[in-house]
Amino acid sequence: MSRMEDEESNSVGMSSIDDGDKKPANQINLKVRGQDGIEVCFRIKRASQLQKLMTAYCNRQSLDVNTVVFLYEGRRLRGQQTPTELDMEDGDEIDAMLHQTGGGLQNV
Repeated sequence: MSRMEDEESNSVGMSSIDDGDKKPANQINLKVRGQDGIEVCFRIKRASQLQKLMTAYCNRQSLDVNTVVFLYEGRRLRGQQTPTELDMEDGDEIDAMLHQTGGGLQNV
């Protein structure tokens, strides 16, 4: 099991943070909410690229990372970005949406 998987939890089943949990100042707790409303919580370093979180989320949800778009405050995230770059705060939420191409109606 990877370090990222050790530090993640599904908020449906249990809380990701205990009241007595003392985390280092260089770490941040982030929630990823899927289209189905299920939240998955992750604790990552503030300087870590978000690609680690994206990959771990997709692996956990059995999704291809290339089919999911991650949004923070309505803006699409790039894997190279870090929580520090984006001024993320502890407990912030990232939306995970299935990427959809096409979808236009075709006249028959």
